[in-house]
Amino acid sequence: MAKKRRYLTATTADGYVKTIGPTASPFTHYWRIVAYLENGRTEVFWGHTRSLGEATGKTAATADAARQRGWQRYDFEVVELVESATPPTKHSS
Repeated sequence: MAKKRRYLTATTADGYVKTIGPTASPFTHYWRIVAYLENGRTEVFWGHTRSLGEATGKTAATADAARQRGWQRYDFEVVELVESATPPTKHSS
């Protein structure tokens, strides 16, 4: 039997929308780190996990990375993925 293919969408607090898929993997949460560098630039790191605990477990590693890389500050966010059978529609501006 073929695995169910679906699209997973995350919407962060600032309105950014990330779609993953099609995938058969059981991902449940999306995490994102926005690192603010000394030169005023930013770097973004992201991923998806199979549980909320796995996603929030990255908090300690993120704090270590901030110290090692000299980030001025960082924002760490975890949001739940929303599943759909079809890809989201693209809106043109």
